[in-house]
Amino acid sequence: MANESILPETGQGHFVGRVFRSDMAGPSVVTIRDGRVIDVTSKQIATTRDLLEHADPAAVLDAAKGEDIGSLDEIASASIEPQGEGDLPRLLAPCDLQSVKACGVTFARSMLERVIEERAAGNADLAAEIREKVSGIIGESLRDIKAGSDEAGRIKTILVKEGLWSQYLEVGIGPDAEVFTKAPVLASVGWGASVGLNRISRWNNPEPEIVLAVDSHGKVKGAALGNDVNLRDVEGRSALLLGKAKDNNASSSIGPFIRLFDETYEIEDVRSAELSMTVKGEDGFVLKGRSSMKEISRDPLDLVRQTIGGHHQYPDGFLLYLGTLFAPVEDRGETGQGFTHHIGDVVTIAEAKLGSLRNTVRYADECPPWTFGTASLMRNLAARALL
Repeated sequence: MANESILPETGQGHFVGRVFRSDMAGPSVVTIRDGRVIDVTSKQIATTRDLLEHADPAAVLDAAKGEDIGSLDEIASASIEPQGEGDLPRLLAPCDLQSVKACGVTFARSMLERVIEERAAGNADLAAEIREKVSGIIGESLRDIKAGSDEAGRIKTILVKEGLWSQYLEVGIGPDAEVFTKAPVLASVGWGASVGLNRISRWNNPEPEIVLAVDSHGKVKGAALGNDVNLRDVEGRSALLLGKAKDNNASSSIGPFIRLFDETYEIEDVRSAELSMTVKGEDGFVLKGRSSMKEISRDPLDLVRQTIGGHHQYPDGFLLYLGTLFAPVEDRGETGQGFTHHIGDVVTIAEAKLGSLRNTVRYADECPPWTFGTASLMRNLAARALL
């Protein structure tokens, strides 16, 4: 397990994350120094939320003393579920007290797949037919479209006239973004963990995304990778089922670490990010996908502004999934059925400056249950004299 598969090959940057330490019966805040995992937990950095509230988190991280708790290789290997014997720490999602929010339909091209899901009412059999009709009408005209623009309005008018109006058109190319709660506080999983599918779904997929780390004042402090596990058939049946489609046990994966903004990494790197994704099934199936942030229809900072402000506050900050260009149409099995997950799929999402995020697909009720909540965290930090 080479740490280059987790972190960028350059080794540059400030990376902050979390591990669960059995000897502490709780989580610790960590950073990476020369391939070693350093526990920097203190009263000043009791949580990643506390670190991100500082004006310059990278400088605070540089100044922090810490305890070497093992190599990244060893801890990454110990983090792959199901965990074996041993007391090594395991990687967690890098967020803790922050809310976990997500933006949907932020890429106009992938918006078409949402329209198709809705028109097919969750029926994969109808998807290919509807996809062909929609693509025939608008072709490649969505490639560079910007949400809320005059051109976006023109495309919307065409689709409406063709009887293809959808609520996804409104949030995909209209002025207002879709922002929803992806997971409760502390419910996200990290590198190596299982990600969960609700058993009611028969048509689902991974969603490779950039996730922004934002403080309580709305300032972006860094970014990570995310898998916004999606149940296409459930959301396609009704937008009112979005919560059931998006928020299940272990359905939010973030990691491997938050890369803090500093002289080596900033918002322009987010805007130009090129994500790759590989799904490897136990049946030998391999799916490769990509998502280019250059094709996003809404600027990341606009999505932040639509999430926090006078209309909504986040006193502990938030993590924000930015959406994905990826929408798989490759058949896995019967012709016209498209892609859906099989249990045991290994999903790896990678980006040159953020590293990689690996998870294995399970049913949500077979993933480790979420039991360590906010009360558990507060009691644990108090027992360690960190509050």
